[in-house]
Order: sequence, then structure tokens, then C-alpha cells
Amino acid sequence: MKKLTASLALWAGITAVAQAAEPITLGLNYPRTGPYKEEGLAQMRGALLAIDELNERGGVLGRPLRLSSRDTASRPEKAVRNVDRLAAEGAAMLFGGSSSAVAIAASKRAAERGLLYFGTLTYSNDTTGKDGHRHMFRECNNAWMSARALGQYLNKELPNKDYFYVTADYTWGHTTESSLRQTTGSEALGQHPGVKVPFPGARMADYHNALTQAAASKAQILVLVLFGEDLVRAMRIAQDLGLTKRMQIVAPNLTQHMVEQAGPGLMQGVLGTEPWTWRVPALEKSERGQAFVEQFSQRYQMYPSSSAASAYSIVQQWADAAERTKSLDSQALIKALEGHSYSLLKDQQQWRAFDHQNLQTVYVVQVKPRAEVMKDPFKQDYFAIVDRLDASQAAPSLAEWQAERKAAGQPPTLQ
Repeated sequence: MKKLTASLALWAGITAVAQAAEPITLGLNYPRTGPYKEEGLAQMRGALLAIDELNERGGVLGRPLRLSSRDTASRPEKAVRNVDRLAAEGAAMLFGGSSSAVAIAASKRAAERGLLYFGTLTYSNDTTGKDGHRHMFRECNNAWMSARALGQYLNKELPNKDYFYVTADYTWGHTTESSLRQTTGSEALGQHPGVKVPFPGARMADYHNALTQAAASKAQILVLVLFGEDLVRAMRIAQDLGLTKRMQIVAPNLTQHMVEQAGPGLMQGVLGTEPWTWRVPALEKSERGQAFVEQFSQRYQMYPSSSAASAYSIVQQWADAAERTKSLDSQALIKALEGHSYSLLKDQQQWRAFDHQNLQTVYVVQVKPRAEVMKDPFKQDYFAIVDRLDASQAAPSLAEWQAERKAAGQPPTLQ
């Protein structure tokens, strides 16, 4: 009997150790194909770096992390199916984006599964606005924050100009155009016209038609509310039509990969915003951020983009919440994240409690001349930071957020 008891105790101990060592799966729902695939690849790289760092320190709650990924192709219906597959694998948390429509649809499905969903690149106001819910946390800034930063700069440096908007016809495009029109005083459609182009699946003819209308206008500022490869294609047509020389081009949400795809010569002088660039840690005196830039650069032989930084930060913040709560339970993690302030890759950030929007500084950037870019070892020193706006000035207030929710028929608190 004593031998049996000892054997059972030994078996229980071995089982406990085996269970403790069982990997925790994190699910990345990202675009491996489609117009935003470069931003998706950057998310994968940032996530893997974070997971490797955490595993070197013993994992989370004594268990190693593993990454499982699925391709959304920037299509909401595919992203929703991916959530089901990742949940079936036992994923403890899901994250990803690059299309706000994808992030919104996938996060709602994740909520039905009782899983947290962190948005990486999802700039639509709707993500944490009218479509926000308790299981969604957005790491990047929203369209309002970009628009207020850009509006501050444009109103100061290029006042009283006529605008022309070319906009991707989905939630990110709509809320970004609307926000920038308000902050720049360009709401009057007669004076500041615009054209919508399909998303996804816009053809070259769609861009050519829109930009031909821009060329025929009196606008001095051309706002391309486009992202990824869509922006690159539009920029090539704009150059062919001579618009890059006669207009100030604004791309509200720029990324390192867009400039890389188009080339700094074509993108020279374009204005936009970024929540993070590899130059930001030095600007903000963030030692952790500078270490991230160095580690990422050594590993991948390139600088990390805002896409990579977002995915890296999400994994680190989820892990931090899990360690603080000693739990993987979504409800416990939600409570731990709400209102939590931290400094990781830049200055202070906070997961705002009432809408789960990440509050952070937004930077207005302008693409440097090609000659300057080419002096850099990686030839990726694309952005000059020309202005900044901290979260207290950029983010919409509780009253503004509740008004937006009310207008959409949504409750005044996250459900």
C-alpha cells in the first residue's frame, strides 16, 4: 500500500510538472497575403522576438509560450474563421490587425469565445468606439489621434489650403477622412472634394480615375487615405500625373514598409503620422526601446517598424498582466489591464479603462530626401519627426466617446 501511495504521489508530481511545462499558445491573426502583407510580416517578427525574450526568462507562469498564426489576407470573413481555428488550438489570447474591418470582426468573434483580442494596426475610430467591447484592446492610436496631430501641424505650416481626399471605402478610411476633415476645417465637400476607392480589391483604374479628378481640382493638399500596397500603387500614379510635385501629399497613417515598397525617392516629402518609429526610443530616452531596436536589427538585419513594435508590445503587456494576476483568465486580465500605465518602447502609455484605447504620444513624420535615407547602414532612416502630440491632447474624451456610442445606438459602457 505504501508503495502504491508513493507511486501515485510520484505520478501526480510528474503530471503536475508536465502540465506546468505545457506551452501557452498565443494566436496571431495577421495578413500574410494581400495588400497589407508587409505590415503583417513585421507583426510576426515583433511577436517572435517578444516570445523568445519571455521564454528565455522562464516563460509566463512557469510555462513556455508558442505562437500560432493564421493568414487573414485582410478579409474579415477569413479572420473570423481563423479565430475559431485558433480557439480550437487552445489559444489563450489573440492579436493582430492591419485592417480595422478585420480587427473589429475578429475581436467580436473572440469575445464570443471568451478570449482577449489585441488590435495591432487598426486605426479606425470604430475599433474602440462604436464597435468597442470589453474583450478588445487597441495598442495603436485611433484615427482621431492621428487627425489631431496632423491637424495641429497642417494648420500651423500649411493654413488655408484646399484639400482633395482619396479614401479606401471601409471603416478605417471613413473615420480617418472624417476626423482629418474636422481637424483641418476641410469639411465643405464643394471646396474640398473626395473620391472613395474600393477596399479590398481596388483596381489600377480606380486609383487612376480618383487621381485624375484630383489633378483637375484646385487642391494644394492631396490626402491619400490608403494603406499598404494600395498607397504604393496610388503614389506611382500620382507621380505619373505630376501630383507629387505640385501638391503636398498626406498619408495619415504611414509605415516604414510603405516607404520601402514605394522607394524613398517617390515618397519624399509625404506627411503622415506614426505611433512609433525606430528613432522614437532615443527621442524619448527609453532604454528598453533602444534595446528593442538593437535586438531586432541584429536579428533581422533591418529596423523595427511600428507594426513590429505594436506586436512586440502586445505580447509583453499581455504577459505582464498574466504575471501580475497569476492567471490566464480573460476577465482577470481585463481588470488588470484597465487603467494600467507603463513605459516600454517610448514614453508613458496607458490602457484607458472606459474604452480600452491605448493612450500614447502620436508623432507627425515626413519622409526624408532619398540622399539622406541612403546614408543610413540599412537605408531605412525614412522619417523626420516634425511634430508630436501627447495623449492628453490627442485622444477623444469620455464625453466625446459616449456621444459617438449613443449616435450608433450603443450603450455608454463597454459590454
